Amino acid sequence: MADETRSRLGRGLASLIGDVGGEAAHVERPGRAQRKVPIEFLKANPRNPRRAFSEDDLAELSSSIKQHGVIQPIVVRPVKGAQDRFEIIAGERRWRASQRAGLHEVPIVTIEVSDSAALEIAIIENVQRADLNAMEEAQGYHALADTYKHSAEDIAKLVGKSRSHVANMMRLTKLPADVQALVTDGKLSAGHARALIGVDDASAAAKRIVEEGLSVRQAEALAHDQGVPERKPHKARAAAAAKDADTLALEKRVSDVLGLKVSVDHRDPGGVVQIKYKDLDQLDEILRRLEAGR
Repeated sequence: MADETRSRLGRGLASLIGDVGGEAAHVERPGRAQRKVPIEFLKANPRNPRRAFSEDDLAELSSSIKQHGVIQPIVVRPVKGAQDRFEIIAGERRWRASQRAGLHEVPIVTIEVSDSAALEIAIIENVQRADLNAMEEAQGYHALADTYKHSAEDIAKLVGKSRSHVANMMRLTKLPADVQALVTDGKLSAGHARALIGVDDASAAAKRIVEEGLSVRQAEALAHDQGVPERKPHKARAAAAAKDADTLALEKRVSDVLGLKVSVDHRDPGGVVQIKYKDLDQLDEILRRLEAGR
């Protein structure tokens, strides 16, 4: 059955769930139909590539489950040597939200798959739903390649991505742990992180990218020693010279005419008049008065 399931992975998780007992499926094979079991019978998959679960997302899903129940069944496999124990393959977020919602039972679909196939399904589900951050996706691909000896081309076919995408994502696992943490936290994008692969001091470069808000293109320039201008600290603006009485009187005169705050700064040889307005209505009034005066 594991080989049978593996052959279907390239068609995507939706078709897989349909084959093994989705909501619209009419399956006659024993052990594949949807059924409900006590929620405590389930346990998380330690190989699930997804590690981060947003509190806001869980709260929102929990609220929906309270109203409508669990619409899509959780895909599980039996735990070897244990009765009435199942390991989640796809649907851990629904399981967590169901616990929050106070459900006692959840719908499941049981399939028999190998450790490798279970990881494949978990990655496919999360990648198709864009639920993984860049590091989770990279680590999932790396596990398939390192533990289960999948090539980048094999993985690309499984998840419906290009081979270059998979290879580039897997390279992120070579970055220092602190840089990977910045990607996981969303402070660095996958594009920023890819630019840092192979950089001598990737940690220092990553810190600068975050602190200065560098773009991906600037990060690439930094990585290739093309140079990114150092952002100099802002110097405290020198205290403006005190305005004389004539200038203050002129500012008040113009302000009274326009009904807005006006600043006059004399410079050599001319000067600058600044008119501050709060909204477009005030700007229109300024233009109206200027045109009337013309």
